[in-house]
Amino acid sequence: MAVDDVSFEVERGEVFGLLGPNGAGKTTTVNMAVGLLTPDSGRVELDGSGDPRAPHVRGQIGVATQALALYEDLSGEVNLSFFGRLYGLSGRRLAERVAWALDFVGLSERRRDRASTYSGGMKRRLNLAMALVHDPMLLLLDEPTVGVDPQSRNAIFDSIHALRDEGRTVLYTTHYMEEAQRLCDRVAIMDHGRLLALDTVPALIAAHGGKSVVKAQVNGEELRAETNDPLAELERFQQRGKVVRFSVEGPDLEQVFLNLTGRRLRD
Repeated sequence: MAVDDVSFEVERGEVFGLLGPNGAGKTTTVNMAVGLLTPDSGRVELDGSGDPRAPHVRGQIGVATQALALYEDLSGEVNLSFFGRLYGLSGRRLAERVAWALDFVGLSERRRDRASTYSGGMKRRLNLAMALVHDPMLLLLDEPTVGVDPQSRNAIFDSIHALRDEGRTVLYTTHYMEEAQRLCDRVAIMDHGRLLALDTVPALIAAHGGKSVVKAQVNGEELRAETNDPLAELERFQQRGKVVRFSVEGPDLEQVFLNLTGRRLRD
């Protein structure tokens, strides 16, 4: 069973992270959320509008897949116009939305260039623009920063923050824990088709992150200890001699992820 009794709600205007190892059930969950798969039991509903399999509901969803969904031989502008028409846009409204999307992702100056001439980061930004051109209320982003340069990565982060500030809802899947920790209001962690934990990042770290790691150099010796009380550990180190260096590494979302899903390699 790809997904087993998974149930959660994403609030309007929230960036919601969906994390899990390969084969955890993330893709199946997202495919049900956009209406590509029908659940064996239960239901998926978009903000009271109904089942996402219905065309009028699906039109309120924007999807940026991990595999780039663009035509390399067409310009950025024509790519966006094509996808906008698929969502029923035409005339002045289509032109306005295409111009807005290009400006939003910083591609207005390259609008007439073929997508094949774009860098990897520019293609990712165009991929995001195509998910936004029809002005959806819900955006699903699947690994939107894979293989991009730091500048494009930060531009995508800024775009996501701007979308949240506008009140849009974002479902964000990623393997980069620091991205989820930086962007997401709440995070759900899945494995083996089940939902293991769901909460804010600070709450997840408090519940599942484990102990802090304290490191110190004392009398030329490197000491290391796991503890829930770093200050008390520092006092114990000081009793052994002069502390030259001292550092504390607190638990983070990556440690939560590993504690919940294990360290075994996934293919």
